[in-house]
Amino acid sequence: MAGMERKDSIDATGVAALVAFAFLLGFNQVVIKVSTGGFQPVFMAGLRSVGACVAILLWMRMRGITIHLPREAWAGAIMLGLLFTSEFVFLYLSLDRTSVGRASIIFYSMPVFVALAAHVLLPGERINGKRALGLILAMAGVAWVMADQGSGEASLGGDIMALLAAISWAGIALVVRVTPLSKVAPEMQLLSQLTISAVLLMALSPLFGPFIRELSAIHWAGLAFQTLAIASFGYLFWFFLMKIYPASGVASFSFLSPVFGVVLGWLMLDEAVGPHIIGGLVLVAVGITLINRR
Repeated sequence: MAGMERKDSIDATGVAALVAFAFLLGFNQVVIKVSTGGFQPVFMAGLRSVGACVAILLWMRMRGITIHLPREAWAGAIMLGLLFTSEFVFLYLSLDRTSVGRASIIFYSMPVFVALAAHVLLPGERINGKRALGLILAMAGVAWVMADQGSGEASLGGDIMALLAAISWAGIALVVRVTPLSKVAPEMQLLSQLTISAVLLMALSPLFGPFIRELSAIHWAGLAFQTLAIASFGYLFWFFLMKIYPASGVASFSFLSPVFGVVLGWLMLDEAVGPHIIGGLVLVAVGITLINRR
């Protein structure tokens, strides 16, 4: 991996890798939903962070990567950990309350909030006409999904939590860009947010009820998948793709994650896919594409 050269555009290998990663993220929404049948959501998020911390520490040791965070990056790391904690408290509680399809559409509207904040905070990230249209479409899609509360799978509280998770995720993206943390190795960025979130999530988890529900093997398998395939090596794989391919090209594939989330929720959990889900998904996917396009 370390020897791979920087590419000026997304090649066939990059397309395959980005589609596979988007599928992985969409599938993870289903895994979280199923796993909350065995684990209390916030407790499970805490276990995931603890396990991912161990995995990343072992990875860094094997790769000879020094565990060091410069003093000037501490404030950014703390902000990152707080936002990471907030993101997964809200996301896991959302998926415990509402459908995978609804949560995916709302959660993956994250680029909307990055674009709005970047317009104010980053001089080179002004909103032009095309991006403004993308923002309007994506926000309309989210509003359409949230406005429909008639189905049995709908939960306004769950929808709002998915939206708060998206805002927290956008905050993470901005903190990494505007603080000295941007100069820190990706492994240390990831370790920082995992370590802080592990402590905070485990401390918060008693507030959300019993730790264990009806636990079985599938729930342990779901926790292992979240820990290894997503929270540790999944994120490292994404950082690797960002090193190889243009950031705008990588970001342009983000519209696929809510698509896979909706489709997999329908196929695997028999979730209803009505006009509000399809319409909201199309608007958010097109909006995200316009926002990320350069």
